[in-house]
Amino acid sequence: MPTTATAATRRKKTSRRDDEAPLIPILARKVREIEAKAQRGKLGPTNRVKFQVIAFLVREERARVKTDAAFTDSARAELLKRLDGVATILAKTAARDTSLIQLLEADSATSPVAKRMRRDWLLESGAELAPEELIITDIAPVQAPVVPAALAERQVTPPAVESRQLANPFLAPDLTPRQPTAPRRRLDDWELMGPLYKAFETGAGGSSASMDLPPTPEYDHISPKGLEVMVHQSRFLESVRHGHRSFLLADEPGLGKTAQSVLAASLADAYPLLVVVPNVVKMNWAREVERWTPQRRATVIQGDGADIDAFADVFIVNYEILDRHLSWLSSIGLKGMVVDEAHFIKNLSSQRSQNVLALASRIRERTRDPLMMALTGTPLINDVEDFDAIWRFLGWTTGDKPGAELMEKLDATGLTPANKAFYAEARDAVISMGIVRRKKKDVAADLPDKLIADLPVQLDDEFGRSIREAERELGERLAAKYRRVVQARGDRGLEAGEIDEDIVRLVAHNELEESKAAGTGGDNVFTMVRKIGQAKAQLAADYAAQLQRSVGKVVFFAKHIDVMDQAEAHFRASGIRYVSIRGDQTTPARQQAIDDFNVEENVGIAVCSLTAAGVGLNLQAASNVVLAELSWTAAEQTQAIDRVHRIGQDEPVTAWRIIAAHTIDTKIAELIDQKQGLAARALDGEAVTEAASESVQLSALMHLLRQALSD
Repeated sequence: MPTTATAATRRKKTSRRDDEAPLIPILARKVREIEAKAQRGKLGPTNRVKFQVIAFLVREERARVKTDAAFTDSARAELLKRLDGVATILAKTAARDTSLIQLLEADSATSPVAKRMRRDWLLESGAELAPEELIITDIAPVQAPVVPAALAERQVTPPAVESRQLANPFLAPDLTPRQPTAPRRRLDDWELMGPLYKAFETGAGGSSASMDLPPTPEYDHISPKGLEVMVHQSRFLESVRHGHRSFLLADEPGLGKTAQSVLAASLADAYPLLVVVPNVVKMNWAREVERWTPQRRATVIQGDGADIDAFADVFIVNYEILDRHLSWLSSIGLKGMVVDEAHFIKNLSSQRSQNVLALASRIRERTRDPLMMALTGTPLINDVEDFDAIWRFLGWTTGDKPGAELMEKLDATGLTPANKAFYAEARDAVISMGIVRRKKKDVAADLPDKLIADLPVQLDDEFGRSIREAERELGERLAAKYRRVVQARGDRGLEAGEIDEDIVRLVAHNELEESKAAGTGGDNVFTMVRKIGQAKAQLAADYAAQLQRSVGKVVFFAKHIDVMDQAEAHFRASGIRYVSIRGDQTTPARQQAIDDFNVEENVGIAVCSLTAAGVGLNLQAASNVVLAELSWTAAEQTQAIDRVHRIGQDEPVTAWRIIAAHTIDTKIAELIDQKQGLAARALDGEAVTEAASESVQLSALMHLLRQALSD
């Protein structure tokens, strides 16, 4: 950086120390801002630049003070002492975050942002700068490759993708007229990222951080037959119909962000569409695509993608395996990208974030006005600069400065960061780029008072494969018993392929009685369901942790102690405070746990036994429930949800059931739902058939037997 030594001849000298070194109080104020950020546990990109600029200016100012003959010895000693104070705070901050030390190297390159920041502070101190220091030009960006060299060897190309590329080797050209190069703007020489973050940090303007949406359309022309979007969803989709294409959709969980995204892609014709999600919700995304856009095909990428449908419209991949699919995903002409739980990319130094941002950049490079959506109920975790990665993904900023569209909006205000009114206008400008935020209580009239939402998860590890194999073996064992009974009873007039339901019930009933007698010994329906619960435990706990960060308090129900133990270990590792409600607790201990959950703000999750905590408790401080394991009875599930859904609850309640896809878990959930419907009909006076009165365990075993006989 240029020296400030000549500043001595440009400043008016008085006996006051601040007049002799007017830059020092500015540095002291800025370093205290950084110290406060560091104490909260995070320094974002803007504050890292501040750290570097302060360090260089302290070094320059120290050299000036030491050599300036105009200072008396006492004045020089006092000024050096004050600079030492600034340097001490810098050293303490660097001790908290050692990555800052590399910014202090003498040959460390300085960005245009750092140069602008330095210039603005010097001008604030009254320094007169040379013309070449006043005008700072941006460095031409270098396009980073989508696949970094470190990941090149990990890239895979599923055979089905090669077929797609051979079938259509040429991508459709984008004939949309390109915007002319943006003219030089009034704010080009201002450092704007810091003021933008400050505008949100202070809540400038005080308005809700949600863009203006079009009014509700008179008719629902979007939903497939049998479904209907809610009012708040239809208003969001109208904005897509009107041409808006980038969104930070920050609705609370339970308000249908997934459905809104799926329908937005349909309205924008943003296919092929890439959806990047946490592993726990991959299957749910595929189901929602099929449900809301049945004319479109979705494929879930597992592992190396050997089984994907390469001709699908929607590609769904989890963060953990995205790194090996960057090459082919960047080459198939994606027209849109959705990032679910977008706060996962807030750490710009992580490979996960870099993968997402590289793909997003390639999509914007090749497609004019693609659909880009970041979904998260918690865009801010620790600091306002958590916005940084999301804004970059959406193309609103480059990290160093606002993008062209946002810059145009800021320029239109006619203000600069030197004007106090700029901050409210700047915040509104960013919001208008596409921030949409609704809470449950805001749209309560649209929602049912109690909603059960299923989240299917794929158990694709060795444990999951062993469970499916055990199910297959149990089904084959039941089928062998069925065939022996049929053979012993002789011909009963059955057509070829016809199944005798009486014998199915008999075989399933005998198996159920044997399983009850065996308890946890051997492979039976009870041990199988327990293993499924163990396999789901980590995924269910991970989802509960995500949910807690988004909405606050969550009640987590599990049937078995080992599942509760796994969940609690995950919450501890995630830094989430929880209480545990179990059957072996004393009454005072249990009541203390309940009181802590309902009263203490920093208690985020109540981990409850489905049997021990399913009745007699009031946990209405939460409005979200996670059911990690399924009950054998509809009543037990209802009782658990009603710990939250009770008199005094002023928000709609959502119960999230974690369902293991392609296992008996799916059938058990279906049977429980049937029982709930039957109970309601019985209370209304309708008769219940013998089949409908069978237990869930018996019905599940009959299902496994029928499945084995039909294979």
